[in-house]
This record gives sequence, C-alpha cells and structure tokens, in this order.
Amino acid sequence: MDWLEISVTTDGEAAEAVLELFNRFSQGKTAVETPVDCFEYELGGASPGTSVIVKAYLPVDASLPPVQRRLEEGLWHLSRLYPIPEPVTRRLGENDWAEAWKKEFHLQRIGRRVVIVPTWETYEPAAQEIVIRLEPGMAFGTGLHPTTRLCLRAMEDHLTPGSTVLDVGTGSGILAIAASRLGAGSVLALDADLAAVSVAQQNVSMNGTSDRVVVQHGTLRGGDTVPRYFVPDTDLGVLDSGQFHLILINILAPVIISVAPELAARLRPGGKVIAAGLIETQERDVVEALRAEGLFPVERTQEKDWVALVTERR
Repeated sequence: MDWLEISVTTDGEAAEAVLELFNRFSQGKTAVETPVDCFEYELGGASPGTSVIVKAYLPVDASLPPVQRRLEEGLWHLSRLYPIPEPVTRRLGENDWAEAWKKEFHLQRIGRRVVIVPTWETYEPAAQEIVIRLEPGMAFGTGLHPTTRLCLRAMEDHLTPGSTVLDVGTGSGILAIAASRLGAGSVLALDADLAAVSVAQQNVSMNGTSDRVVVQHGTLRGGDTVPRYFVPDTDLGVLDSGQFHLILINILAPVIISVAPELAARLRPGGKVIAAGLIETQERDVVEALRAEGLFPVERTQEKDWVALVTERR
C-alpha cells in the first residue's frame, strides 16, 4: 500500500496541537522532526519559536479523500489559533514509510517498571520490569506521547491487582496491555475506529495478554460531542453499571467531558478514573464535569502542557 504524507512546519507550541489532530485522523501514524538529535513524540527539547515538522501518514485507498478533507479542515481551524502554514503532501511507497518508522522509534522506559520495545529489537528485562512490544505507527498510543506516559505512570500507583479495568479509546492497546501486565484481573478495551480495534487485538495477542484483555468496537455514549460512529455497533452487555474498579480514558478533553456521566455509571464505589488527553487550559472544565458526576480528583500530574487526572468515585 502507498501512503500520503502530510507535513506541517510550525513552532513547538502549535506542533503539539497539530500532532494531536494528526493522531486522530491517521490512527497514530505520525512523526515529529525537530532540530535536536533525537526523536520524541513529545517534541524533545523544542521550544516556542523553533521550527518543528509534524507529519501524518494516510493510506492511499478509497477512504483517503474524506479523511484527508477532514484533516485539512481541522488544520484550518487550528490556523485560527496558531501560525500554521498550508500542509505539504507527498506520496510514499510502503517500504519508504516502514523504514522511516524503524529509524525513529526506539526503546523507552516509562515510570518504574514499563519498557516499550519495538518489535524488531531484542531486550532482556530486568527483575520486575514489564515489557510491552509494539509495532509503531499502527494506532495512537506508542508510549511516546506525554498523555500515554502520564497514564502509564498513574497506573503503577492506582491499579490494584485483580481489579476490573475499562480502557476507553484504546488505540494501539498499550494501556490495556500494561494494565494486564500490572495485575488487572480483566480488561475491556474499546475503540471507535475499527482499524485501531484490529491493531489492538494484534498487539494484545503479540504480548500474550489475550487471556485477560478483550478488545471491542465501540465506546461510551456522550451526546452531540461524540460522533455517531463512536457509538457501539453491537450490544456491549459487558458495560454493565458499576462493574469497573478502574477506567482509563486517554482522549480529547471535550469527549471526556461529554462521557463523564457514563464514566461514573460504569465505576464501582471507590473506583478510580485516570483521565488524560487534556492540556492545562482545559483542566478546569474537565474537573468540573467529573466533579458533577461524583468523581473527585485525588492526584494530578503534568508533563509540559499535558495533564493527567486521577479521580475517585465517592
């Protein structure tokens, strides 16, 4: 399959917003090029005013025209807030795209125990380390974005062994896999994108966690903010009220706000929600929406502009 590369050159602050947009439309098939001699999803040492190139890769198939149009519309809206020029596009063959990913994705340690390892690298874990193997660029959530890292670190402190976990917007499945490896009794991972569901299922199988992780198409209902295609296309009877000890939601702030009632309804008394995907300026609105549903903050962590909240149902 050929790929359409869409690239935007902008400053460090705007690049984070562009990267978030690109991740949603390309299922995580994105890259960032900075002047520093390293590759990090979260823009490394780039500072405001430094040129950063953010790239998205879309498969050249029947779905390309509408997806490209929506992505470019999103860029137009962002350009009202940030200095974002017109995107540059070029077509790449499969080998060109795959090799670019292998050059830029490397082993990464997160928190006290989690190690993200590309599938083509060998690694012998130390005692107590948890290795998660991923094929990068397949879906959002390689562990290289601040929001994913914040969630992984929070899980180390707030996941109780044997607990039931719900992962809303699983992407690559990285959080669901980590939850299983950290001792969860069972994990239900949902995603609105069928491609992401397929990717997550493959990653779950590759990491040997199929016995405790179930991946399904769908998500929680959230009114007008959640597009129609986000609604489950099958009956998710596993989403009974009050079932989960821990819910993970690493997604856009407006969606977290819109599904707040559903989060509270699915959580057991005393259960916790780890919410990420929001930037500092969105934090107050997210906290207010969660508080209104009886979900009270017990921990807050931040990396650059990105914030993760741990809330508890009381």
